[in-house]
Amino acid sequence: MEAVGQSANGVVHVLIGGIALGIAFGAGGSADQSGAMRALGGTVLGGIALWVVGIALVALALHAFVVAIAASRGHRRDALRAAGRGVGHAVVGGTALVFATGGSIDGEAATESVSAAVIAHPLGPWLLGAVGLVIAGVGIAFVLRGLRRKFFEDVAPPRRFRRLVEALGMPGFVAKGLAVLIVGGLFVVGAVRDEPRQTGGLDGALQSLTTVPGGVLSLVAIAAGLIVYGVYCVTRGIWAR
Repeated sequence: MEAVGQSANGVVHVLIGGIALGIAFGAGGSADQSGAMRALGGTVLGGIALWVVGIALVALALHAFVVAIAASRGHRRDALRAAGRGVGHAVVGGTALVFATGGSIDGEAATESVSAAVIAHPLGPWLLGAVGLVIAGVGIAFVLRGLRRKFFEDVAPPRRFRRLVEALGMPGFVAKGLAVLIVGGLFVVGAVRDEPRQTGGLDGALQSLTTVPGGVLSLVAIAAGLIVYGVYCVTRGIWAR
């Protein structure tokens, strides 16, 4: 089941990366989970694919939660990391199932709505800023995990494929981390400016790159990295430790 779940996760990241590339070159779309599900739903086997991806990712989330519970007795850092993966997989899997049942979710609108509710509280800006810092920390952790090749703790390929996995994992984790880091930065900016519309999810983070000098080139690099990360996820499913 882990192989199927990781492959589904890989497909989602490849789709997000592809949409982000389109945005860099002037096309529309939402470079996040919602956009990926819309793209997946538009394929020939869209309905079936959405069900498969949704169920596989929910199962992967449950597996991550079980790992987190088991690790919590002696390795709290590993437990937190597994729990974080579980939450992420559950959100994406749930989004796929919503689309599979004929519904839809706008990730950016949902994020802004939650941010507006939080920031209305007297301590809201501080809470929103803290969330942004946590997200940014997760992004930095992804970058460091890629640069230090720590992803080999999760995948054990045959020796002849080790360099391939390294060539996928290093840039993939760095690209994913940079994207998450930008998301965290947007939350901090929204908190400082007391403006929930400044916050956003992955799509908002990637879209924001098109508004700064040199941002389009950065967007292309991150988009390509997300596609590479998606391929890495497939290899992780095949050769998981």
